[in-house]
Amino acid sequence: MQHFPVFLDLQDRRVLVLGHGEVAERKAALVRQAGAVVRFADSFAEGLLEGCVFAIGADAPEVELQALAMACRARGIPVNVVDRPALCTALMPAIVDRAPVTIAISTGGAAPVLARMIRQKIEAVLPPGLGRVAALAERFKAAVRRRLPDLAARRRFLDAALGGPPAELALAGRETEADAAFAAALEASETTPPGVVHLVGAGPGAADLLTLRALRLLGEADVIVHDRLGTEAVLEMARRDAERIFVGKARANHCVPQADINTLLIRLAREGKRVVRLKGGDPLIFGRGGEEAEALAEAGIACEVVPGVTAALACAAGAGIPLTHRDCARAVTFVTGHRRDGGVDVVGLVRPGQTLAIYMGIATLGPLRDALVAEGLDPATPAAVVERGGTDRQRVLRGTLASITAEAPAWVTGGPALLLVGAVVGRGARAWAAAA
Repeated sequence: MQHFPVFLDLQDRRVLVLGHGEVAERKAALVRQAGAVVRFADSFAEGLLEGCVFAIGADAPEVELQALAMACRARGIPVNVVDRPALCTALMPAIVDRAPVTIAISTGGAAPVLARMIRQKIEAVLPPGLGRVAALAERFKAAVRRRLPDLAARRRFLDAALGGPPAELALAGRETEADAAFAAALEASETTPPGVVHLVGAGPGAADLLTLRALRLLGEADVIVHDRLGTEAVLEMARRDAERIFVGKARANHCVPQADINTLLIRLAREGKRVVRLKGGDPLIFGRGGEEAEALAEAGIACEVVPGVTAALACAAGAGIPLTHRDCARAVTFVTGHRRDGGVDVVGLVRPGQTLAIYMGIATLGPLRDALVAEGLDPATPAAVVERGGTDRQRVLRGTLASITAEAPAWVTGGPALLLVGAVVGRGARAWAAAA
């Protein structure tokens, strides 16, 4: 974040505008809309800043603008000098006004035209009556707090009311009916609503591969219990004030034992929290989501599973490897690279016309190769290791099962890695590269 966004209360407060002209008048008009009392000046003198809470420089000589900026910095008064980011301590954003809802867009002074383009897109999406929804919430603010003193219960009610029939009526301008619907919903609301756990797949870690449902739940969660792998960028999409609890695990290095994670999820839900259990990839593919869902069911806790893009899909797509192909692979098998007891088990997995997607197999590459060869797989079978697949840090090591086994341990850099084995590995890479 290059600049910290903040909204100023300028109602009946004094703002200095240094300079005269079209730009100065336009900036003055903006702050007047926020209730400011504007003081114009053609030349700068420090006394002009007395009683001012904000200053704007535009259409004035350079020496005057620099003097204004220096004096404002010394006094701690925010100052904006038009088209001069180096002189500014505050930037004037592009504004979407749905009072009392205000959206400000800034590019940090790098591209004001881009900020205006973004504003136009937002203007086209947001309904003109959005401010009436905020006003509806304001009218019932005290009543909601009295009825629902618990913060989690209050948030859950407001999420439903402001995204449901009361809001729809307000948007339509039917404010009396909106008030009645809001009051009825508040009266029927649960003061201690039951908790719920959502097992959410974060996918490979790229925020734009998150499902829409997962994005919505991250915005509603009271608590996010998250893993080590593939969640960093996704966490940036979550509600800022949601509690975050890290329970990350690596092979043979469990930050929090699985039984303790299960107990934690149950406790949080019994406290009435909306919990997102955020897991890299898909919760039910080598993510222990099944164990957590079973524990929650036994405890009588409501649970929903939200699928995510699993590593095999993300890695294959990013590396240009089709997991199936009607000419050479009619099946794909997802398999873990190690058993719970630490050994490997590939009995029955070597069959013609198949792709193997092996999770967590880098540490056991040698035993995996030996076991697969013993089952009849040719060590010259095409293979690839994809590290951090589906992200902008993806790396791909291509070769054969034999060469990959020799090279991969020194090649990987510690990120999550997937091993793909099968005829499609070589075929996809050649065909897609040629097309590109």
